[in-house]
Amino acid sequence: MALLTHVLACIFGIGSWMSINGVWVELPVLVNVLPEGWYLPSYLIIIIQLANVGPLFITLMHKWKPGLLSEVLVICIVVSTGVVACFLLAFLWHYTMDFGGARHSVAFFILTFCLSLVDCTSSVTFLPFMARFHPRYITSYFIGEGLSGLVPALFALAQGAGISSCVEVAIPSNHTHRSNATLGNVSVGDPVPFRLETRYSPANFSSLVFFLILSGLMFSCLVAFFFLNRLPRVWDLSEQKLCASEITLHSIRKIPADGGLKEGFTNFPVEGKAESCSKEDEEGAPEKVVYSWTTLAFMYVLITWCSSLMYGVLPSVQSYSCLPYSNLAYHLSTTLGAMAVPLACSISTFLPSRSLAFLSVLAATGTAFGAYNMGMAALSPCPPLNHSEWGDALIVISWVLFNGTLAYVKVMLGVILRGHSQSALVWYGAMEQLGGLVGAVIMFPLVNVYSVFQSADYCSFRCPA
Repeated sequence: MALLTHVLACIFGIGSWMSINGVWVELPVLVNVLPEGWYLPSYLIIIIQLANVGPLFITLMHKWKPGLLSEVLVICIVVSTGVVACFLLAFLWHYTMDFGGARHSVAFFILTFCLSLVDCTSSVTFLPFMARFHPRYITSYFIGEGLSGLVPALFALAQGAGISSCVEVAIPSNHTHRSNATLGNVSVGDPVPFRLETRYSPANFSSLVFFLILSGLMFSCLVAFFFLNRLPRVWDLSEQKLCASEITLHSIRKIPADGGLKEGFTNFPVEGKAESCSKEDEEGAPEKVVYSWTTLAFMYVLITWCSSLMYGVLPSVQSYSCLPYSNLAYHLSTTLGAMAVPLACSISTFLPSRSLAFLSVLAATGTAFGAYNMGMAALSPCPPLNHSEWGDALIVISWVLFNGTLAYVKVMLGVILRGHSQSALVWYGAMEQLGGLVGAVIMFPLVNVYSVFQSADYCSFRCPA
C-alpha cells in the first residue's frame, strides 16, 4: 500500500504543471504554422499571467467563505478541464480566424488559457489535498511536480521536430521577368535563377499525437487523484508529533499561486525531510532564523528580479533569440531549458548554499546569460555567428544555464525564507508572481506593438557582410 501511494502521489504531482510546460516545449513546431509566428511566445506569457484569476478566486473563497468550496470537487473539475483542453487542443490548435483586423489562433489561445488556469490553480488545490496524507508521501508529490517539466520535454525531444534545411528552388519564369531589375536579364542558355527556401524534416510524430499524449498523461493524473481520494487514512498522525517535513508542509499550505513554474517551492519538503524525528523536532518547531528588514528586502528584490527574467522578459523573446540560428537551436533551447529547472532543484537538494553573497553572484551570472540571450534577440535576424554551429551551441548553452542558475537561486531563497517565518513564504509567492507579471507587461508592447525585435526566414534572408 505504501509503494502504491508513493506512485500515485508522484503521478498526481506530474499533472500539476505538465500541460502548460508541454505547450511551451512544442512552440518550436507551432511558430512555423500559426499566424503569430515569432510573436507566439509573448502571447503565451500574457495568457499564463491572466490565468492567475483562478488561484486568486480560490484563495479569496477560502479567505471569506471557508468550507464553501469542496476541495475534492474543485480538483476533479480542474484536472478534468485539463484533460478535455489537451484533447481539444490536439485537433483545434491550428484553426485560425480573423480578429482585430488580422489572422489569429483564437482556438489555441482559448485552450491554452484553460490549461494555464488548470496549472495555476493547482498551486492552491493540490498541496492542501496532499496535506491529508503522511508527510513521507509529500516528497513523492514534489518529485512528480519536478517531473512535470521534464516529462513533456522528453516527449518533445522524442518528437524530433525542429530539424530544417535550406533547399534551392527554381524561380518561376513569370516571377523572373518581374525580377529582372534585381536578377538581370535572363537569356536562353543562362543558368536558371534559384532562391533558398526552408524545408522542415517530418517529425517522428505530429503535434496532434503530442497533445494526445499530454491528454493521456493528464487523465492518468485524474485517475491517480481518484485512487488517492479513496485510500484509507490509516497513517494519519497527530500534528503535535510532526517532524521537520510536516512543519514544512504546514508552512506552505497557504502560499498563493506563483504565476509560473513553481521550482521555488518544489524543493521545500525534500530539503526538510528526515528519516526520523530529531531532538529538535520532538521538542517543537525548528528554531527560526530572524533577518533584518534590509536583508529581507534584498531577498525579495532578488526574487522579483529572477522571476521577471524567467517568467516574463526572456521567454517573450526566445524565438527571436534562437530562430536566427536555426529551428533546431530553438527546439533544443526550450526542451533542454525545461529540463534544467528540475535539475537545478535536485542540485539544490544535495548542494545547498544559504550564502546570500554566493546567491547574488549566481543571480548576476544568470542575468549575464539572460543579457546574452536578449542581445541576440535584439540583433535578430542577424546576430553574431548565425549560420554557424558555434552560434547554435552558444545560444542553447546560454539558455540552459540561464534557466538553471536562476532556478537554483530561487529555490535557495525559498529555503532561506522558510526558516524565517510563514509570512515570509507568503511574500515570496507574491514577489514571484509580481515579477512574472511586470516582465510580461513590459515585454508584450515591445514585441507586439512597437516591433522592437525583427523576424526573418532563416534561409531566404541573407545578412549583410
